[in-house]
Amino acid sequence: MHRVQYIKAVAPVSSKRGGSLPVAAPENPEDLEDPEDPEHPLITILHADITTLPVDAIVNAANSALAGGGGVDGAIHAAAGPELAAELRRYPGCPTGSAVITKGYRLPARFVIHAVGPIWRGGDHREAELLTSAYDTSFKLAREEGSIRTIAFPAISTGVYGFPKARAAEIALASMRTHEHEFDDITACLFDESSADLYRQTLARRKQP
Repeated sequence: MHRVQYIKAVAPVSSKRGGSLPVAAPENPEDLEDPEDPEHPLITILHADITTLPVDAIVNAANSALAGGGGVDGAIHAAAGPELAAELRRYPGCPTGSAVITKGYRLPARFVIHAVGPIWRGGDHREAELLTSAYDTSFKLAREEGSIRTIAFPAISTGVYGFPKARAAEIALASMRTHEHEFDDITACLFDESSADLYRQTLARRKQP
């Protein structure tokens, strides 16, 4: 069973491997786990500021120049400090659908994975394939780093890049479910309540037989 949480306030508690995870106390403690499968990996859905999450790695919705920008990208750069931009200048850029990994610097997260999603151009320019690749590459970098057990994603490409939010949620959650057994916790961190609710509904539909 996936644990789906939709919360406005984030309070850290201990994870299965000793770190801190952003969760809130449920009204009904029995909702925390499936008694028939208590060790099943988690997909957590949060309405929160991704720069505040005490996970091992957060994913940045980056541009191909890795130069920082607006939205989530700008917020992560501001919170991490100038050291983040300095490390990114070592890269010539990053192609759409791929990602690079850096330290987290002043963020609670130890690492930032900078994933470049596609700009929506009507749906006939491999947008879905490239968005899937951005998520899958992020998971691959996290797995190869070796110590990342908890990871949080924003809704890549759904801001100024214009990817339709419903389709993007389907792609994001499909990738998360594919890779969930590789990590202790995977968090979808959404900027607004409507997006968090969309993710929750999408995940519920995907679990239906």
